[in-house]
Amino acid sequence: MIKKAILPVAGLGTRFLPASKSIPKEMVTVVDRPAIEYVVKEAVAAGIEQIILVTHASKASIENYFDRNFELETTLESKKKFDLLKEITEILPSHISVVSVRQPQPLGLGHAVLCAKDIVGDDAFAVLLPDVLVKDASEENDLARMIHRFEASNAAQIMVEAVPDHLVDQYGIVDVEASPVEGESIVMQGIVEKPAVGTAPSNLSVVGRYILPAKIMQLLEKTPRGAGNEIQLTDAIAMLQHAEAVEAYRMKGQTFDCGSKIGYLKAVLHYGLEHPKLGVAFKDLIKELNI
Repeated sequence: MIKKAILPVAGLGTRFLPASKSIPKEMVTVVDRPAIEYVVKEAVAAGIEQIILVTHASKASIENYFDRNFELETTLESKKKFDLLKEITEILPSHISVVSVRQPQPLGLGHAVLCAKDIVGDDAFAVLLPDVLVKDASEENDLARMIHRFEASNAAQIMVEAVPDHLVDQYGIVDVEASPVEGESIVMQGIVEKPAVGTAPSNLSVVGRYILPAKIMQLLEKTPRGAGNEIQLTDAIAMLQHAEAVEAYRMKGQTFDCGSKIGYLKAVLHYGLEHPKLGVAFKDLIKELNI
């Protein structure tokens, strides 16, 4: 069973400047909690028990958020604000551990994953990019279905979603013989980075969720620097394909790219409308605006 998940959070978040100049982009709030909490809870809902943050010196606030704050807890308790106390002490279940490791240089996603090699050990693991929120109303979320597929097929899983044909040049697109139905996987031949419109092998773009075998770490150690002079995870996945099958899992849920400003606004809108306490008032506000 997959129990470990790597979250690379060391990036500078240049797409979210100027806010990310002093606030980690992962800590920008979507309604009433930081974006990274949604990603961590997605992992926990899928059965993950250890969250591995690959972080940077400027991102201490992320680690602090998942730690206890006894001064704040004591203050809330003394003021009998037990509802707020419950919210901050139950961000994560007690059996979930959060550990961190530093990425000393910004050498790409593949390098960030490799930084967690000693913590992962010989276990297969998940990778979740914290820029992307995956909203899935199903009882079993997409990440859980990916994990089950990995355990059944022993094939690495790459989450994908369909995008409009005229936008394929903005994404990494998987090469597959046929498009699987939502919630299922198919063996893929490779990934084409930002293909020109009309040349893409499919319209299925890589989302930012991976289930990978431990051997990918050995491949990352051998992976030369690629695009952007960085160690690319997709290059290591291509090497893995020479030895065994890698599958594309077509998601059922909906994604929000919170690394971009418009994607963030979309996330605030969607999560705000469904918020258990604020949703009704938020809907009324939108009606008042008469947009």
